[in-house]
Amino acid sequence: MGLGLHGGGIGTIRFLSWAGANIIVTDIKSKEELAPSLEKLKDLKNITYIFNQHRSEDFTKVDMVIKNPAVPWDNKYVKMSLENKIVVEMDSSLFFKLCKNPIVGITGTKGKTTVSTLIYEILKAAGKSPVKVGVGQVSSLDKLKDLKKENIVVFELSSWRLSALGRYKLSPHVAVITNIFPDHLNYYKSMGEYIKDKKYIFQNKKPGDFCVVNWDDEVLNKLDGEIKSNLIKFSKNKIDQGRSVYLNEGTIYVNDGVDEKRVIDATEIKLKGEHNISNVLAAISAGVALDVDLKIIKKAVAEFKGVAHRLELVREIEGVKYYNDTAATTPEAAISGINSFSEPIVLICGGSDKNLDMGEFGKIISEKIKSVIFLKGKATEKIVAAIKKNLSPEESNDFKIVESMEKAVELARAEAKSGDVILLSPGAASFGMFQNEFDRGDKFKAAVNALK
Repeated sequence: MGLGLHGGGIGTIRFLSWAGANIIVTDIKSKEELAPSLEKLKDLKNITYIFNQHRSEDFTKVDMVIKNPAVPWDNKYVKMSLENKIVVEMDSSLFFKLCKNPIVGITGTKGKTTVSTLIYEILKAAGKSPVKVGVGQVSSLDKLKDLKKENIVVFELSSWRLSALGRYKLSPHVAVITNIFPDHLNYYKSMGEYIKDKKYIFQNKKPGDFCVVNWDDEVLNKLDGEIKSNLIKFSKNKIDQGRSVYLNEGTIYVNDGVDEKRVIDATEIKLKGEHNISNVLAAISAGVALDVDLKIIKKAVAEFKGVAHRLELVREIEGVKYYNDTAATTPEAAISGINSFSEPIVLICGGSDKNLDMGEFGKIISEKIKSVIFLKGKATEKIVAAIKKNLSPEESNDFKIVESMEKAVELARAEAKSGDVILLSPGAASFGMFQNEFDRGDKFKAAVNALK
């Protein structure tokens, strides 16, 4: 249910086809909209496609329904299946049920992909044969058939994927939680519901398992009593008690509960932005949980240059640097992006609304941003309203709102001078103008690389 355009649906279908299932793929999108995904499945034969609709019989006369992560559990067709005692799974729950390998699961509002990728690099450097699953646009279920005994799985887990693990009481061997901010409030009725799904990452762990938690996060540092597995806290401040990884006077240390050991100086880390210190601390903590030598961890961290679409330097033209931070889909993430620079910033932001508060984002823009170009959407209207609250009546209200990335880049370039940064850090969702946030980032990079 829900082929989608992110790649997860493709991986699920390829696995089911390999396993010999008869597959019905049903999606409310048209055949034309789904063309990129369908192209990657054209070699498979045992599939019936239903476009532009969902049919009741496809949810009541089958053995199993596998729903796209973005489809809520209270969807009427999902409920129809459950009422007819048909098993409803997601790629994550099926993977966890069938996988015999140790799994490192990473969740959080922001930083999941960066942390997952760095953990993968640490494990790779240690010779532990890691396999990425669900990281960024990497699919999941089709990776199962290629796993060997020695592989460790690094699985990026959204709150949606965790909801399925919660239903079936499944948790990874090592759970990493980067942070929790308001997000997806167009999907969840409250922050409480969102946090409940996030907590499934550790709620069904065995005594020998590990949970890595951001102790600087005001939601997470209250969960101490709920975590029954081995706890490793990470923080940008020194932690005196328990197992921890922390920053102290510019150096990262590991404390095993008895001894403190130096790992790496913050100046040796290549990633831009203070928020990435937290991401590095999280990844080091996972490495410690998996008994990786600290010298190997240091080398992997020092060599890590980051992940596409996250403060990614695209190009420098006439002294102006262009950065792609399209993965900043919440106002908090966009603020982190802005705070990563001391140079004057021309910001490209805005887009679709996830029912998030744009007040602080608007305040930061009015205080720190030289010039701003908006991508059209409901979130943009909220950001503009928030900025206006911070402007005096005599200040300009000339807000530039565009309907294409090419136009946004063109106007941003006209505003920038040598020494400035042009930053795509939207603080909003991408749907409407783009297929997804990666498509938005790709279009930004294409527009920047097309500049003469």
